[in-house]
Amino acid sequence: MSVGTPTSGRDLDALWATHHTEWRDPMGVIALWEGVTDPDDAMIRYRVEGAFWEMLARARSTLLVTREYEHLILALRVDASGTPHITGLRAPHPSGIAYDAARGHVHIACTRNPNQVLTLMPLGGALDRLDMGKPDELAAAQRPLLPVRTTFYPGCLYMHDLALIGGQLHANSVGQNAVVRLYDDGRHERVWYPRCIERRAADGAPDSPVFGQNHIQLNSIAAGDAPETSYYSASADEVTELRPGHPNYPVDKRGVIFSGATRDVLARGLTRPHSARLHDGALWVDNSGYGELWRVELDGTAHGVARLPGWTRGLCIQDGIAWVGTSRVIPRFRQYAPGLDVDQSVCGLHAVDIQTGATLGSLIWDAGNQLFAVELVPTTFTSGLPFPADGTQRRADAETRLFYAYNVERTGA
Repeated sequence: MSVGTPTSGRDLDALWATHHTEWRDPMGVIALWEGVTDPDDAMIRYRVEGAFWEMLARARSTLLVTREYEHLILALRVDASGTPHITGLRAPHPSGIAYDAARGHVHIACTRNPNQVLTLMPLGGALDRLDMGKPDELAAAQRPLLPVRTTFYPGCLYMHDLALIGGQLHANSVGQNAVVRLYDDGRHERVWYPRCIERRAADGAPDSPVFGQNHIQLNSIAAGDAPETSYYSASADEVTELRPGHPNYPVDKRGVIFSGATRDVLARGLTRPHSARLHDGALWVDNSGYGELWRVELDGTAHGVARLPGWTRGLCIQDGIAWVGTSRVIPRFRQYAPGLDVDQSVCGLHAVDIQTGATLGSLIWDAGNQLFAVELVPTTFTSGLPFPADGTQRRADAETRLFYAYNVERTGA
C-alpha cells in the first residue's frame, strides 16, 4: 500500500485540479521557476537625473541590464514619440550578456547551480493557427526578445561575463581561474588562463595550473579576435590561502588586467575590477571598489576617467558615451569597497562622456541592489523583453497568444 495516496475521488479531484493550474505563467516557464512572481513595485520604481532618456533616445538603442541578486533582466528604450519603456524577464541570478549580431542572438549567463546560458531571439512573426486569435500586432512590430534555448553547465564554472571571441561564445570561469569556450550541447573547453595560477611541482615536473577552485576572481573579458588578443580583469594575480569571498581577502589596489598574449599582468592598481571592454584602441574597465571608470592604454598606463555613486559594474561604450552600472554594496562585503561611501551607494545606470568624465544622465532604482552587465542593442533589432517592468499591467491574454504561436524567423520582411 502506498503511504499518503488519496483514497477518495474528492481528494483526487483536488490534487489533479492543483496540477492543472501549475506551470501556467509563461514567465515562470521561461525561467524554469514555478511560482515566479512579478518584480516588486519598489524594486522597479525609479527616478531620473539629467538627460538619461534623451541620451538613450540619441543612441537609438535598447539597453539590456542584468540585476543579478534580484533575478531580473531589464530592457530600457525610448520609442519614436519620446516615451520611455522598461520591460523585463525573471531569470536565476543573471550576470553576463553577449549580443551576437551576426546570428541575431542575445546570450545571458545565469550563475546559480547549475549554471545556464539563456539564449533569446527577437520575435519575427507568428505561426498560422485556427485555434487562437491573431497575435498582438504591436508586439510583432516591437520584436521583443523571446527564449529559444537554455543550456546547462556545471555550477563550478561559476560563469560571470560572456563574450564573443572570434565569433564564438566564451565565458570567464571564475571557479577555474580560466576562460572557457561554451558549446551549445553543455560542453566547455578551457582556452586561456593566466600564468600566475601555475604551480611548479617539487619534483621538477611541468607546471600545474590550479583549476580546482577560485583564487583570483577572474571576472571579465575584453574580447578580441582570439583569446590571445583579448584582455581579462581579476581581483589579484596571486594564489594564496585566502580566497575571494573570505572577509580578510585583501583587495585594495590588488586588482589587475591580464594580457591574453603574455598571460601576465598588463596593468595594476585596481580594486575589484569588472566589465573590461576594448574600445577605440584602449581598454576600459570599472574599478569597482572605488566606484570609478578607468581607461587603460595597451602599454599598461592607466588613469581614472569618472567617479560614480556606487560599486561600478556593467559597461558598454557607443558614440563616445559609456553606459555604466552602479550597485549597492552587499553589507558583508563592505571591506571590498575601500574607496566608496557604502551607505550612499546607489543601484543605477549612468551615461558618461568618455572625453570629459561628466555624467550626462542617470536612472536610479532606490530600492535596487546589484547590477552586473549592461549592453546596447539596436532598437531595430528588438524593443526589449516580453513583460512590463515599469508598473504597467501585464496582459495575460496577449501573453498567451504571443507564446503559443511565436516565430523567431522574420516573416514578411
